Amino acid sequence: MGKPTGFIEWPRLVPKKRAIGERLRDWREVDAPTGMLESDSLRTQAGRCMDCGIPFCHQGCPLGNLIPEFADLVWKDRWRDAHARLASTNNFPELTGRLCPAPCEAACVLSIDPAPPRPGAARTPGSPAPGQPVAIEAIEKAIVERAFAEGWIVPQPPRARTSKRVAVVGSGPAGLAAAQQLNRAGHTVTVYEAAARPGGLLRYGIPDFKLEKHIIDRRIAVLEAEGVELRCGVAVGRDPTWPALRAAHDAVVLAIGATRARDLAVPGRELSGVVLAMDYLADQNAVVGGERAAAAHDVRGQHVVILGGGDTGSDCLGTALRQKAASVTQIELLPAPPPTRADANPWPTWPYVFRTSSSQEEGGERTFAFRTTHLEGEAGRLVALHGVRVDAAGAPVDAGSPGETVRLPVDTLILALGFTGPDPAGLAELGVALDARGNIAVDARYATTAPGVFCAGDAHRGASLIVWAIAEARELARHVDESLRHERSSLPTRGQDLSF
Repeated sequence: MGKPTGFIEWPRLVPKKRAIGERLRDWREVDAPTGMLESDSLRTQAGRCMDCGIPFCHQGCPLGNLIPEFADLVWKDRWRDAHARLASTNNFPELTGRLCPAPCEAACVLSIDPAPPRPGAARTPGSPAPGQPVAIEAIEKAIVERAFAEGWIVPQPPRARTSKRVAVVGSGPAGLAAAQQLNRAGHTVTVYEAAARPGGLLRYGIPDFKLEKHIIDRRIAVLEAEGVELRCGVAVGRDPTWPALRAAHDAVVLAIGATRARDLAVPGRELSGVVLAMDYLADQNAVVGGERAAAAHDVRGQHVVILGGGDTGSDCLGTALRQKAASVTQIELLPAPPPTRADANPWPTWPYVFRTSSSQEEGGERTFAFRTTHLEGEAGRLVALHGVRVDAAGAPVDAGSPGETVRLPVDTLILALGFTGPDPAGLAELGVALDARGNIAVDARYATTAPGVFCAGDAHRGASLIVWAIAEARELARHVDESLRHERSSLPTRGQDLSF
């Protein structure tokens, strides 16, 4: 695979980002205009993928992407074959190549940190620096962008249609992937979306500086050309009702996500100036998308505090900075992660280490190990947040005198505390049971407790990664296909390549 000594000769390279001062003036993607490395650099990055014997990257990737294979094809300048290999296991590499945290790179053999040199000893000339995995995500994005540019991505309608009709509720990554797979199996698929445009949280929850929406639109055009019907502005549960939807289709796929936000249970929560993260992000995304003239939650000139240090909190940070907030502070309840893997967090598991997102590079303050105790207001309006420093167990740490709290002036408080599951409205009417965590309960075939109703993605898994949503949707589609045909499905299993 690649060049046998490539990982020794060439360092890891990743795409360049636009200058911070430039990107804070617009909503375009953070990456430089090409969005990828130059062709020669991409080939050498692909050439760094060594024949490691056991490709742990396969296990790191929920989709089971055949990474050494498509990397080797890029190294050999066989780009079209590389795209065929990538597309055989991943419906939307343009999404994972932009938004996935790349667990495949964490599992790459080259991400293993070598033992530190002895005191006073120098690193061997030409040896790789610690933690230098192959730039898999950049290669993946480059492959799919070249495929679109060269016209290799064309509609693939089924050769023949079955008589079966499938409803997919939700047009996020799980819904779209399930729809594409089931449509390619020959079933007639209709996707129902409550919002005005398709994409789910891809469109309304992820800012354009991470995913410009024309990326979604061009893929939607391919799905529609393949025969997938998308009906937007349809509130399933009201019109049609859940029982009516089920009666009109041979199978129903629930891909409704985990949209119930975890709230903040402290005195003062009712004050004006407290907003949920998804309300804040969807509002600004609608403005950027031309659906609204102005943002209802514009924080220009305000002091903003974001509770939550995950991806959603980071997206809120980047949005507030672009809205020209006077200051932004992002607060996490837990202590800061260590700079390197702890002994209890060995390779190839996901590394819980300190990270800095592109939004965190752009500005704002980060505070760790801090718990909010109450909110202060004047005339019903939020003016300050009060909290205490805590240890790793969440117990207060005295900042001076016993019981002393920290007061942070704040005009807008954004709650990015995660999600607790799907909206349960109407699910009982459909006959769908929830598990102990409040998610939709499914069996090994992704079937719910309601006959003919299946579920994949965040709605049953809990808020997770886009790559998991696509992976589960592909597996679900195979099981739905088998239930409708009453025979083995021709759709691929995880990591199976049927293109060669």
